[in-house]
Amino acid sequence: MCGIVGAVAERNVTPILLEGLRRLEYRGYDSAGIAVINHEGRLDRLRRVGKVENLNESLQQHPLNGFTGIAHTRWATHGEPSEHNAHPHICDNKVGVVHNGIIENHAALREKQQAEGFAFTSETDTEVVVHQIEHYKKQGMDLLEAVKTSLNDFEGAYALGVVAIDEPGRLVTTRSGSPLVIGVGFGEYFIASDVAALLPVTSRFIFLQEGDIADIRKDSLVIYDKNGEIVEREISTSELSADSVSRGEYRHYMLKEIHEQPTVLLETLEGRIYDDKVLDTSFGSEAAEVFDQVKQVQIIACGTSYHAGMVARYWLEALAGIPCNVEVASEFRYRKPVISADTLVVTISQSGETADTLAALRNLQDKTQYSLCICNVPESSLVRESRLVLMTRAGPEIGVASTKAFTTQLVGLMLLTLALGRRHNIDGATEKQLLAELMTLPAIIEKVLNSHSVEDWSDYFKDTTNALFLGRGMQYPIAMEGALKLKEISYIHAEAYAAGELKHGPLALVDPEMPIIAVAPKDGLEDKLKSNLMEVIARNGEVYLFADERLDVSELGDMCHVITVPPISAELAPLLYAIPLQLFSYYVAVRKGTDVDQPRNLAKSVTVE
Repeated sequence: MCGIVGAVAERNVTPILLEGLRRLEYRGYDSAGIAVINHEGRLDRLRRVGKVENLNESLQQHPLNGFTGIAHTRWATHGEPSEHNAHPHICDNKVGVVHNGIIENHAALREKQQAEGFAFTSETDTEVVVHQIEHYKKQGMDLLEAVKTSLNDFEGAYALGVVAIDEPGRLVTTRSGSPLVIGVGFGEYFIASDVAALLPVTSRFIFLQEGDIADIRKDSLVIYDKNGEIVEREISTSELSADSVSRGEYRHYMLKEIHEQPTVLLETLEGRIYDDKVLDTSFGSEAAEVFDQVKQVQIIACGTSYHAGMVARYWLEALAGIPCNVEVASEFRYRKPVISADTLVVTISQSGETADTLAALRNLQDKTQYSLCICNVPESSLVRESRLVLMTRAGPEIGVASTKAFTTQLVGLMLLTLALGRRHNIDGATEKQLLAELMTLPAIIEKVLNSHSVEDWSDYFKDTTNALFLGRGMQYPIAMEGALKLKEISYIHAEAYAAGELKHGPLALVDPEMPIIAVAPKDGLEDKLKSNLMEVIARNGEVYLFADERLDVSELGDMCHVITVPPISAELAPLLYAIPLQLFSYYVAVRKGTDVDQPRNLAKSVTVE
């Protein structure tokens, strides 16, 4: 969601802040702003609604110059998208703040601050932060002490960057529930919501832990933990380059990331298979000991990651013979679940900072000793707080609609299925066969990616407002993922159903204006699916079918448009059939002219509730 950038240096930081905002655009936002302490010691601020480019154009007319500054891309929570609600927020032209998260007790704080004479210029929860810090500075505290004391008054999640005009060259930052990194330069320091924002200026990063507060000057850095003790945090060198988060030859990040899938799937498998077996150590040094005790699995995730978890439930139960529950994290965290001692709690998240998933894991810390995170960001909170970890190695995913993160999650979940399954129902021959198929899957995906027939369907959907997706068995979650992709980036209302549920309601929606998209691998359920599609066609519904090339679907007639998919086993079909659905949603969105990489109202990393 919201993106934070900050800098303390011996050079004008405005270009650094602006480029950082550009590199955080993928997180989703509706406005952007920059504030710097200028050479006269004043806080200069510029904010604009809309794209970072709007802010850049204004900076050409009204340049900002300073050695210390903060910047922000806002995703509206409290208060509409507007210039007066955009960050940074300033109190009395003395203190400036950028904030990611939600201050849940903002209403009570606002009332108290208004009684003390503070004037509010926005509807945001963030403005109470800057007023509270200035409240303590008026009592004689320096910036660090004012921030530390203010944190005791806040309830909720936050990552903060704070500057003050009476302490130029100083930046105080802290995090609790929202991610924040410090970039380490030579005679300069930076902060950001993630490393992508700072790759042009540094490759060295410190990942703040929960409750950390950092006191930053251009030539010094002191970090305090949540108990107020000075601590040393490791400096990590990122293997990412500035080019790794560029579009390259592709029109959109999403298309680039779709085409990266053969490569990243192989990278996710690399080094994790030996002697035709999944290495337990791929999940951590304690994995073998944990897996020996596991009798059931609880998967917790959101959005696309939830769909990956739904596929894994089929695998774990059908292949491994292990009971598995899957639940949306935003619901799970507010239940009182019964978790047995032999349950492996699996969290799935691209960013590792998904607020609901992280909260759900924390709520279970005293109920389970077995936790596993499947994630794409090594330094994330979920990774740090889980006992076992499998990194998906998808690389930076900039497009809001997840593609390569999803398929690498599926690969990771299949590896988990095999590792657990050999302790239950999976024999050596089955594991060997599935691993061999996994290794050949990237080449099959290449064939799908090199086919241009999916693009031809986009014209049929340029005026579509509703669509139904159908799938059976393991393809039902893939249908759900296909519907999610279409609605995310093309704004077409799309819903997915298990095809067998048609007669229980959805069939009432079928008419010539309601296209049906279905997936039909050769998995033993294809005849059942064809019967469902015949019901649709009998009611003048038009069908768009991705079907295994071995299937005979001629009986469906001219009302069924077919794109064939290369043969694959039923077990791995979910991985393959996700690809044409991604391409389909992408080309429909391009045909409709929507913002593919940054769809309206959505954020890449949902770091607030």
